[in-house]
Amino acid sequence: MTGPGGRAGDPERGTLDKAAAENFPVAPFFLPRAWRTDLMAVYGFARLVDDIGDGDLAPGGADARLLGVSAADAEDRLVLLDAFEADLRRAFDGTPRHPLLRRLQPTVRRRSLTPEPFLGLIAANRQDQLVGRYETYDDLLAYCELSANPVGRLVLAVTGTQTPERIRRSDAVCTGLQIVEHLQDVAEDLGRDRIYLPAEDMKRFHVQETDLAVESAGASVRALVAYEAQRAQNLLNEGTPLVGSVHGRLKLLLAGFVAGGRAAIRAISAAEYDVLPGPPKASKLQLLREVGVTLRGEG
Repeated sequence: MTGPGGRAGDPERGTLDKAAAENFPVAPFFLPRAWRTDLMAVYGFARLVDDIGDGDLAPGGADARLLGVSAADAEDRLVLLDAFEADLRRAFDGTPRHPLLRRLQPTVRRRSLTPEPFLGLIAANRQDQLVGRYETYDDLLAYCELSANPVGRLVLAVTGTQTPERIRRSDAVCTGLQIVEHLQDVAEDLGRDRIYLPAEDMKRFHVQETDLAVESAGASVRALVAYEAQRAQNLLNEGTPLVGSVHGRLKLLLAGFVAGGRAAIRAISAAEYDVLPGPPKASKLQLLREVGVTLRGEG
């Protein structure tokens, strides 16, 4: 999801400021300070790579210069992503150029993080430059394996709680959240010439691409969105036992992630699955209710 624009004079601060616009708190106040520091460092990476992939970098070309990309290539997203990957690798074996990657380096060392989840997020943004349509639901799941699941795995790694079962549950939650975000952003994504609704499902519900480029959704589009929302709900339900497998403040954090997805689905439902005017948003009260439901192991 695209947050507010950054400031040209301070690309690091502008990127981190976008945390306030996310569906759920990135590093809420109740977490230990060390966790908050490391989660914000991971967020800075994830937000910047998405901004590169979406063409949403702060104006002025500061990020490109920091990555050693010439002015002539500053608008080439694939060149920028290649440069960003090279700088990421310096975070593991050298000195990165970009301040957000220098900020990440102590986290990498402190938490013994590996490059793989970071590389997955870069690969997802490369894929966004080359693939704008997904034929099947399985194709979309493979994309989410790169674009979403690494985030949950990084949260588990930062908090030292990763196990194979928790990773499996986390992947379900993250994929569910990614699908919810795609449903919220159908119109915005279409403006980027991307459609994350599987083509096979569009055919099943008799939805054409032109049906997504109008101000309000017709019955077929609403039925399709409802179908995909139920898939996302099922994934969140599959992943919810992750919350009960941990304790303390981490339990509250993970409950917030699940609740954010559930509240967003309720908002989409309340809008009668018409997502084309803009992302339906849940209220803070609805989010808090969903947190309570999730913590009680209901839903």
